[in-house]
Amino acid sequence: MRKLLPLLNSNPHAGGRSALTCRYRCGDACFHEVPNTSDNEYVGDVIAGALSRRSMMRTAAVVTVAAAAGSAAVMGPGGEQAVAAPAATDSYGNTPGRTDGARGLRFAAVAPNKDDKVTVPEGYSQNVVIRWGDPILRGAPAFDADNQTAKAQAGQFGYNNDFLSLLPLHGEHGRQILVANHEYTDEILMFRGYDAAKPTREQVEIAWAAHGLSVVVVQEEHRSGKLTPVGRHPLNRRLTATSEFKVTGPAAGSALLRTSVDPTGTKVLGTLNNCAGGTTPWGTTLHGEENFNQYFANGSSATDKRYGIGTAATERKWELFDKRFDLKQEPNEAHRFGWVVELDPYDPDFTPRKRTALGRFKHEAAQPRLTDDGRPVVYMGDDERFDYFYKFVSSKQMKKGNSRSAREHNRTLLDEGTLYVAKLTGDSPAAEIDGTGKLPNDGEFDGSGIWIPLASGDKSFVPGMSAEEVYIFTRLAGDKVGATKMDRPEDVEPSPRTGRVYVALTNNTDRGKPGKAAADEANPRNLNKHGQILELAENWDDPAGDGFAWRLFLVAGDPNDPSTYFAGFPKDKVSPISCPDNVAFDPYGNLWISTDGNQLGSHDGLFGVATHGERRGELKQFLTVPSGAETCGPIIQDRRVLVAVQHPGELDGASVEKPASVWPDGPGKIVRPSVVSVWRKDGRDIGV
Repeated sequence: MRKLLPLLNSNPHAGGRSALTCRYRCGDACFHEVPNTSDNEYVGDVIAGALSRRSMMRTAAVVTVAAAAGSAAVMGPGGEQAVAAPAATDSYGNTPGRTDGARGLRFAAVAPNKDDKVTVPEGYSQNVVIRWGDPILRGAPAFDADNQTAKAQAGQFGYNNDFLSLLPLHGEHGRQILVANHEYTDEILMFRGYDAAKPTREQVEIAWAAHGLSVVVVQEEHRSGKLTPVGRHPLNRRLTATSEFKVTGPAAGSALLRTSVDPTGTKVLGTLNNCAGGTTPWGTTLHGEENFNQYFANGSSATDKRYGIGTAATERKWELFDKRFDLKQEPNEAHRFGWVVELDPYDPDFTPRKRTALGRFKHEAAQPRLTDDGRPVVYMGDDERFDYFYKFVSSKQMKKGNSRSAREHNRTLLDEGTLYVAKLTGDSPAAEIDGTGKLPNDGEFDGSGIWIPLASGDKSFVPGMSAEEVYIFTRLAGDKVGATKMDRPEDVEPSPRTGRVYVALTNNTDRGKPGKAAADEANPRNLNKHGQILELAENWDDPAGDGFAWRLFLVAGDPNDPSTYFAGFPKDKVSPISCPDNVAFDPYGNLWISTDGNQLGSHDGLFGVATHGERRGELKQFLTVPSGAETCGPIIQDRRVLVAVQHPGELDGASVEKPASVWPDGPGKIVRPSVVSVWRKDGRDIGV
């Protein structure tokens, strides 16, 4: 039997995120007071006051959720699925001599490790597609770590790549368009001799240029999954912290968005802390502005506090070089960040839009699906302890085709519709949810939920708040209507095959602490270090509906930990997983999960898990990333897997002079976040 990996550690950073990552990525968010101090009902209170365990409406939806498991799933003793046992396996789910697994997952699982490299399964190859600093625009110089300039960086691939999208490029054989988010900068690992107390203007301006988005055409190598960037292609583009963005939707022009530089409240310079995102059916990409709060100094209002904006100087001290980052001077500037940004990668002249109809919070991602009549529905998570997840239902139908009129119409779809927040109810008595992760008597953590409307156009559904206040202070609207406090809802993705929605809940070590929300059926562990994944089915499979059924698909951690759960699959045949973050789907309907801050003593990685059939819950690790790195932006195609390797070498005590990693270029070279492509050596499909 595999040894149980450690569950507790006296060092809050050890085994997970380093203090350096917490410092630069989110401004030490987990070490500050939880911004959500509202007294809206906790799920446990809702459960205790419930009159019945199941409603008729929920019953219809539960049948729909159960169907996702496949007709072969049979409930065994204790409510777990009875699954035909595969052949004898080793500790990580591998069958000697073969690579068993659901279709798409037939590879030899990578064992947990701490190697300073990208480790992939036997029989697979990889290449670094593009690195921080690689030139992509005409005239941009080759990267030189010791001679960086803001002008050069504005033409080079940005720092800390996160979300990735690959779009077809018709008419250019073997080429695709790669779009990448650049979440944040870690100046200690970027600049030799960096003085955090006295950054220079050039360093600050380089950091501004290293944030934002990159668009770069990539060329496929015949008979492999290797990708290489096509420099100076006319579609290549960089958008930075100083590029122009347009504010659209119902809050555009609000007095709360106006500044001395932009008295119209419709034009913003830059996009910050873009984490995950989404790809739309009409060919654009969506980008979530997440931990924007850390860039603004001298916050003072109650709304600043609810969004985690501090009252003192910032870590990067940008406010010394541009007054818009000082809220004493520009109190509305922070309101212009925390949105979903829409970009058209096919149009290099398109000014990206900040879509206010989707609400303002710490957006982790935004992935649409379509209703039967063609209206987009976007699911979104607010990545904060005890915050909420949302959806937006457009009131306009997508037009098919690639004509100019269709594209112009489709680029307005996210400006009109209704914004909702989720409230969940468990179906088990509160006494059965004891905070340990023990399954309730019915064998599953599950229940029903409702979508509470917040605003639609200029109409508010929240007492005491105008519509524009709902859009700009969406967290407060969620507080007022009693939305469910979750364990850091990050990526929220609907399955393109089934429509089931999967919510990655990364962790919440404040759950159950004095004065904080206790465990409930959707968040069943106190001091939750490892996170879980929730599966949601809309009532009657209608994404525009107002109700849903839910259940926990995975409760993460070491499989030998009794509190873990893998959709009922035998736990001695799965890989250990901790802190799920980004999720994506492969062509076979399997869910792929990247992790951030693994608390099991090994490096972060990418995992695939079957969502249906007799192998539902079978989870296998596909790769691990180098020392200090996080796995981001997974894309799973037939013959290629892409990941963004973010913040390699970001470990406590590291610097340019004292690197904690030598990836990707080896000893003596500066550590560089990069995009990696992985494929099978024999040229066949991934995991088949």
